[in-house]
Formats: sequence, C-alpha cells, structure tokens
Amino acid sequence: MSKKDPLTKEQVRAIDAWWRAANYLSACQLYLLDNPLLREPLKEEHLKRTIVGYWGTCPGQNFIYTHLNRAIVKYDLDMIYLSGPGHGGNAIVAQDYLDGSYSEVYPNISRDAAGMKRLFRQFAFPGGIPSHTAPETPGSINEGGELGYSLAHAFGAVMDNPDLIAACVVGDGEAETGPLAAAWHSNKFLNPITDGAVLPILHLNGFKIGNPTIFSRISREEAEMFFKGCGWEPRFVEGDEPEQMHQKMAAALDWAVREIQRVQEYARTTGDAARPRWPMIVFRSPKGWTGPKEVDGQPVEGSWRSHQIPIPVHDGKPGRVQELERWLRSYHPEELFDENGALIPQLQALAPQGDRRMGANPHANGGLLLRDLRTPDFREYAVSVPRPGAVDEEDAAVLGNYVRDLLRLNQEARNFRVFGPDETASNGLSAAFQASGRRWMDPADPRTDQDLSPDGRVMDAMLSEHLCQGWLEGYLLTGRHGFFNSYEAFIRIVDSMVSQHAKWLKVCNQLPWRQKIASLNYVLSSNVWQQDHNGFNNQDPGFLDHVANKKADVVRLYLPPDANCLLSCFDHCVKSRNYINVIVASKHPRPQWLTMDQAVKHCTQGIGIWQWASNDQGVEPDVVMACCGDTPTLETLAAVTILRKYLPDLKIRVVNVVDLMKLQPHTEHPHGLTDEDYDALFTQDKPIIFAFHGYPTLVHELTYRRHNKNLHVRGYKEEGTMTTPFDMRVQNNIDRFSLVIDTVKRLPQLGNTAAYVLQEMRDKLVEHKQYITTYGQDLPEVREWKWTQSPLEQ
Repeated sequence: MSKKDPLTKEQVRAIDAWWRAANYLSACQLYLLDNPLLREPLKEEHLKRTIVGYWGTCPGQNFIYTHLNRAIVKYDLDMIYLSGPGHGGNAIVAQDYLDGSYSEVYPNISRDAAGMKRLFRQFAFPGGIPSHTAPETPGSINEGGELGYSLAHAFGAVMDNPDLIAACVVGDGEAETGPLAAAWHSNKFLNPITDGAVLPILHLNGFKIGNPTIFSRISREEAEMFFKGCGWEPRFVEGDEPEQMHQKMAAALDWAVREIQRVQEYARTTGDAARPRWPMIVFRSPKGWTGPKEVDGQPVEGSWRSHQIPIPVHDGKPGRVQELERWLRSYHPEELFDENGALIPQLQALAPQGDRRMGANPHANGGLLLRDLRTPDFREYAVSVPRPGAVDEEDAAVLGNYVRDLLRLNQEARNFRVFGPDETASNGLSAAFQASGRRWMDPADPRTDQDLSPDGRVMDAMLSEHLCQGWLEGYLLTGRHGFFNSYEAFIRIVDSMVSQHAKWLKVCNQLPWRQKIASLNYVLSSNVWQQDHNGFNNQDPGFLDHVANKKADVVRLYLPPDANCLLSCFDHCVKSRNYINVIVASKHPRPQWLTMDQAVKHCTQGIGIWQWASNDQGVEPDVVMACCGDTPTLETLAAVTILRKYLPDLKIRVVNVVDLMKLQPHTEHPHGLTDEDYDALFTQDKPIIFAFHGYPTLVHELTYRRHNKNLHVRGYKEEGTMTTPFDMRVQNNIDRFSLVIDTVKRLPQLGNTAAYVLQEMRDKLVEHKQYITTYGQDLPEVREWKWTQSPLEQ
C-alpha cells in the first residue's frame, strides 16, 4: 500500500459498510424503533411517542471507532476507547453490539432481530440506559454525562500500563472546559519506557448544543500552533466525502500508531526517557454527518440542529415518518444484516477478537486486573503514647512514613501512586520522597529543583486539582491504587468530578459484571482550623457536606483525632473497594491521645466514649461533651479540664467520633448506629455539646431523626482570617472557653453556682484578644496546655 492510497477498494467498502451499520443502529436507538430491519413500511406506531436522543456526535464517533478497530486488527493493539463528546452513547453501544461484546454482557440483547429491537427500545427510556457512555456501557471508563474529564482519564489509564493505548475522542465543545484545557499538558508526565500511550482525537464537528465551537472556527494554522505549543504533533483529517475520509483516516491512524511504536521502542531500547512529541489527530467532519441534509428547509447536517433529533417525527407535521424512513433506508440495512437480524459474516470478520475488542478490553473493567497492595503493618509506625496528651506529634508526618514504605513495597508491581496539586510536602507527607521522586519528564535544574524524576510515582508537579483527580480516577478504573492529598479548602475544585465518580460507583454496584475497583481516597491535612498564614480563602470544610450527600453505600468520612487513629483509618481505606473515602487530618503538632491498641479499637468502632476523659462511670452524665476532628477534640478536652476544675461534681461524658457517618441512623447508612446504640452513647435527653470540625448543619442533618434533640453543635461558621490558631477557634465559638460557657448555660440545675465560671471564661476571652493583638501569638496557657485530668492519675 502506498501512503497516498493505504486502503484497497475492497477495504474501503468493508469499512464503510461497518460504519453504515453502526450509524443505522445509532439512529434507530434515537427513535426506539420497533421495526428493526425495516421489512415493512415504517409507521408512527413503530416509534416512541416522546423522543429524546442525541445524534450529532454519533457519525463521527462511529467513523473513528470503526477505523480504530481496523488499526487494532492490523497492529494487534491493546486499546481502550474514551468517549469525550458526552451524549452520543448510542454510538458506542452500537459498536459494542456489532462486535458482540454487548450481547456477552447482556445476553437478552441478542444478535438477531429480537435483540436489536430490545437494543433500540432501551435507549434513554425509563428502566433503560443513559444517552451517554456510562457504567452500563461495556468498554467505558469515562462518564460522558459531564464534559471535560476524558483526556485526564485516558492518561491515568495508561500510567504503568506500558502496552496500552488509550484512544481518547475529545469533543470540540468539551475542549473548551477548564479540566480538558489543562489535560493537554498531561503528555509532559508520561514516561515512554514505563507507561502506555494516549492518542487524542479532537473531533471538530463545529457546534455545541446551540453555538459554534472555538476550535472549529479558528484557522487550521492557529489550531496547529496551539497543539504544537502544548507538545503534540498534530495531523489533520478533514472532509465530508466518505471514501476520501476513509483513506485519510486510515493513513493518519497508521502514522500515529507507528509514531507511538517508534517513540516507545527508542525509549525502551536506549533507556532514554526524554519527553517525545506524541502524535494526535484533529478530525473534522460535519455534525450529524450522513443524517438528513435539511428538514423544513433548514440545514441539519453540519448544523447545531443535528445535535439531538434530526427529524422531529411527532411534531404533527405530515410526511415525517416517510422522511425518517428514507433516511434510515439510506444506510441499506438489508445489505448489512441477514434475514434473522444478524450482522453478515463478512462484516463480523472485520472486528477485533476476544479481549482486543474495545468493548471487552479488561482495562475498561479494572476490577478484573486489580491486585491487592502490599502494605506494611501500620502498627509499626505507632506514636508511643505513655498517657493521653503526654506527647505532641504531626499526624500527617507520621502517615508520611507509612506512605513512603507503601511506595517502596509496591515499586516492582507498579500499581500505586500518590496524587496531589503541588502540595504533598506542604500537606506533611514529605517522607514519601524518600521512596520516590515527583514525576517530571523535562530536564531538571540541580540548583533549584528537588525530588524530580522521570520515574517518580508522586504525581504532584502539576498545579491542577482537576488533572490530579482525573489521572487518579483513570488509574483506579483500570485496576490500580492511589490516593489524593490536598488542602481541604481547595479540594472543592473537584466537587463535580467527585459527584460523577460517586454516581459511577453507585451504578457499578448494581452491575454484577463490573468488578470492584480500589477506592478513591482523599487525605486532607491542611485543614480549616490552622490557616493563620493563609487566611480566610483557605478555610472551607464543606467537602464533607458535599460527599455526605452522596449514596450511602459509596461514601465514608473519617476525622481521626491523632496520628495512631490516622494510621488505622488510612490503612483501612487503601485496602477498601468501591468507596469514596475522605480523611481529614492535621499536619501541625498536636497532642496524641490514644495508644495504637486503643486507636485500632476506637477506629474499628468509629465512635466511642473516652473513659479516661470522662467521670460519669456508674451514673447518669449531666452533659455529653462530643467532638469530631483533631482541633475540636483538643478544645473539648481542654474545656473538660476547666469544667472539672471549677465544677468537680459535674458528671461529664466525653464521646469522640472518628467515622462521621456513625451519627446517621443505620437505616440510612451502613455505618450508622442503631437508635439503641446512639442513645447509649448520647443519652435520650441530656445536653450534648458537640464540637465539630466542619459546618454545624451537617451534624444536625445526620442526627435529626435521633431521640435526643438537646443537641448544640459548634463548628466552622465562616469567621476568621489572618489570625492565630486559637483565635480562629474563638471566632467560631469552638474554643475551650466558649464551650465551657455553652455547657454551663445548658445546665439549669447549676443555678447561680456557675456564675463565677462564666465570668472567668468571659474574662479569658477578653484577655486572649488583648494578648494576641499585643504579642501576635496565643496565650501561654493555650500554647502550653496539657491534659492532666485522667481519673487514673488522680
């Protein structure tokens, strides 16, 4: 074959026939056609009455997918397909159906006329499948309902997958989103020796739902300069005449595959991992290609009007059904399917076989490939705690030692990475760099650069939360492990991405053929309560609220009060499957409360009475002092010491919460306590003074059904900026002095006996404010406070 004419006429005819078959199936799904092979004239009763579907991207995606199949067969490629353009899942379903992978997963959708009818009738229909690629779609790892994440997912998928190619179709509307714009830089973090390759195919069809797209309207020269500036080598495939486009696309894909193979062979034989210029394809075709040219005198093909339903059959206008029939018959289904509705053998022979089919590739069902991590014994990293509060330690730094050895133990397996936007060291996890550098493919400056390595397994050299999230999701979805460390306030940037992943997991839990993947784990160690150098904009604990509202069988929230609890929680999370685990911890020196044995018991239960801090053994408590989070725990225990000093007869129960979802009833969350267990901890009527890490309303939302309505939550209320750590607590009323005042006010039985305590606390708050404005730091008694009230010490 010459470069000018890479395909024979027979090959063009065969490829075009497969493309027509895919387009026919895609179009029939839009109308839920009840006459799959058009053996009789089309009638209105053959169609769904209320039509909602998407056509615009389907022909282009079918064209690309068909040519990728040809390349897979020719080069025996291990390839997965990521559909970025969003709605248009009917195209991918059509391709899965044609190669047989869909019927293997869903035997009821058989490869005959009856199965084809079921295929059509399920699309965007109650009880059916979504209009975009989704967990229900074999071969998909990208939730196409929200745009922007496909390319980041693709790069995560090929990390540590040296033989995998992720073909990623990027919609030109999708290319205008922030996450996708950042993702073009992912090529700067791909190692051609140890990683696979991503082949981006930017699909320029000209329009979004109602507007033109930027990349389709700028000049070819400007687009080429843009992608070359991002480090890519683009090749353009443009046109609308099918035969010519088949030849162009085949030539472009042959070039791209050979370029990938050339780059990888050179790097792997020479050991030179210098960043190459990876190939990409810019594919321009009309939106709604091969669909109706015009409807009612208005252009449809090549227009935004083709985005959804090209021919609105049920709009009451005469001739619509016949117009639709002419369009569908233009694909000549009688030439593509036999009398039983099966794809003719000549076309079946074109498809890749077995796992080489993109709908059956095991990388797109990552649980099939998932292997357990090798984990160290977290108990070996324990902080020695001779008595509660006797020693101070940086919780995150302790965890960093565990993460360091986790990286070392899994270095050979290459199935674990750390992700974060330039914050791993800042979040207290610097020890990780003793085991691995940061991934960086360009030359490093030895005078200024630290811990940069082309084989680094810490992915934090890109300042984009979106990109780190997308990489990690792609890595997990293809069968590996990792976690995301971030500042608590700025993890909110990926709120929407987390929602999409939660929805993905929720649906996967209902699909027996989807195997479980490693959990999506977060460590948020630069939290709201110590931002004295960063100020107000670094304060937002709302990620907890966001995640808590997701499906209960997916989300878990942990707030360990010290380093030993953090180790126990993290070890549990990295071994778990199909969850989103959020851990909020401290990176600053904090008192350590529990021995490792105590921490394991406490974290296993998720909630419990701290007997050593309580004095209500054998009697009813007067008050329950509850706490959740490192700083609220510290302030609660400090408040307890004050109350015990001034009101020694007061019976106080201290309850610490590690697993936040324990507060919710067991009927609402698998971790939730029964009412009996909740009442045993919190009583049915005694006042609960609850110091909480985040927004107080979250605790109220989780507990509103509980018997004890005498609940008073103190947490973050959007106060505090450039100030001392303790003043942050004062401004939000979770400091020890305010908690004492709150407690006394909730105990009317104290009468006037507590007047002096209240006065003392108010005086302390005034003294505190005067001191910090004079000296710029907290009161010595706050900075130097130690727990000394354990009953065993008295």
